[in-house]
Amino acid sequence: MSDLLEVEGLVAGYGQAQVLHGVDLTVGPGEVVVVLGANGAGKTTLMRAIAGLLPSRGTIAFDGHPIAKRRTGMSLVPQGRGTFTALTVHENLRVGAATRSGDKAGIAADIERWFEVFPVLKARTRQVAGTLSGGEQQMLAVARALMSRPRLLLCDEISLGLAPKIVAELFATLKNVNAADGTALLLVEQNAELALDLAGRAYLLEVGRVAGHGPAAEFRDNDAVRRAYLGY
Repeated sequence: MSDLLEVEGLVAGYGQAQVLHGVDLTVGPGEVVVVLGANGAGKTTLMRAIAGLLPSRGTIAFDGHPIAKRRTGMSLVPQGRGTFTALTVHENLRVGAATRSGDKAGIAADIERWFEVFPVLKARTRQVAGTLSGGEQQMLAVARALMSRPRLLLCDEISLGLAPKIVAELFATLKNVNAADGTALLLVEQNAELALDLAGRAYLLEVGRVAGHGPAAEFRDNDAVRRAYLGY
């Protein structure tokens, strides 16, 4: 089976500052992959480049076809909450489904689905997103990204700054989405232990280059990786 996402020789950065130096990475259909690395390794730059938010060089192929600007079939939950703060909860979810304008019944059903998964959002349907708590905003960011029914969901540090209970709920949602819908996941995550429990494979990024990759279990069992990225 061919890879859903294939990244080859990816080079990207900001202005004259090159951050990624020829990154190769793949994600198979329905697979969960995590990218580990210290602060400054280039993890967020990698996610932004894949999502088309940064200019880049190299090849990014989705479902066997090189892609340029339009990232149909993938959706990003960016670092630092991915909500439109001036819009209501309901409006955010509808914006997430913008590519499905002819599917009114499906959009309505999906909104109800995510309200069932995150009941607190249903209670705040008409509340402006910017007034939600950090955890509520992150729940909305995940739900909004899933409203497009992506085949690949990119998640950049979704646990950042959140209480452990909220983090557990979000990861349980990701696990269920992967199992029920077959949605592939590419995670950049500070809670490496939790991410490795969910992922099948892992990549280690160091100074904009892939320093290693393999089964997630091997990373969990590697003493050096545990000390550097898992904290024990």
